[in-house]
Amino acid sequence: MKVGNVSQTVLKRSVLKQLHTKRKEILTDLSVEEMCTAVQIRDTEDVVFASAVVSGNSKNIGVYAIMRAVLDLETRGASAIGVSVQVILPTYAYESRLKEMFRCMEERCASWGIAITCAKAETSPAVSQSVVSVTAAGSVEKGQLRTLAQAEPNQEIVLCGSIAAEGVLRIFDEKREELSKRFVPAFMGQIQGIESELEVFHALRSVKQENTPKGEPLVTAMQQIGSGGILASLWELTEAANVGMQIEMSRISIRQECVEVCEYYHLNPYQMTSAGTVLMVTRDGNALVRCLEESGARASVLGVTTADHAKVITSGDEVRYLDRPAPDELMRWWEEQAQKEVRSE
Repeated sequence: MKVGNVSQTVLKRSVLKQLHTKRKEILTDLSVEEMCTAVQIRDTEDVVFASAVVSGNSKNIGVYAIMRAVLDLETRGASAIGVSVQVILPTYAYESRLKEMFRCMEERCASWGIAITCAKAETSPAVSQSVVSVTAAGSVEKGQLRTLAQAEPNQEIVLCGSIAAEGVLRIFDEKREELSKRFVPAFMGQIQGIESELEVFHALRSVKQENTPKGEPLVTAMQQIGSGGILASLWELTEAANVGMQIEMSRISIRQECVEVCEYYHLNPYQMTSAGTVLMVTRDGNALVRCLEESGARASVLGVTTADHAKVITSGDEVRYLDRPAPDELMRWWEEQAQKEVRSE
């Protein structure tokens, strides 16, 4: 199989088709698009879970795993309470690496008011890089769970944040020395500054409370950009909601630093993971953009959902249709790095 997430076809054929056990307490459907699981526990609240796994050599990989799991919860209308963390280290790792990884994770959780409820760590000869697995738990008021299926035709699609930021930062963490030979120090500092693009937690919390003048929720559905980048997330959103779309490519926000790093490694930023960047479907795009910008986040209206199933992307006069999700570019980059190491031995 190809590197990265298995294809939707494989997941449906070899995994989901075998899973038939159901319980009435489970509020979310098992699907390739859904990132969270919601469970009815009380009459007034439901519990929502989300998980994420991130691997690499950087001290920050745990932060990215927490970010992905927690923000997946937040996009479903839930408020994250705590995270459980499992770290697997290669046998050559020192305790100092583990200590620094948990320091970074605790710092991020503290800034969001979220507790690390369980922390486990082990070394294993089965891994050559550190692996962090995170499960986030949160609660949502009954009836307030937001799934992708709630998006409707003739609503606007808004992008919060800029694409490829997570992927580029993870490459930067791994290849800082190599990149410093290609880019001047000032530009290296600008790459580090991309971290600010990922600070959307409080913006998400604020927009979930916003209503239209008619009293309806301003945001009807949200999807954090995951494996396969914004193109994969647009596919997941429209497939889950059974709608089409029409968006303008030039409205997709991407920082020049991300463009430069992706060009250096011959990567497509539109197919690169980007935790901390969120697609939103709304009844009023301009009102949502204003709300997000007031919360300190970058935002832009990309286009609209449509009643047909056509997934249209325009770029000036050029018109094309969205393809099925491709393997994530960060995973492809990792594969290429591994192949280089093998050839150099």
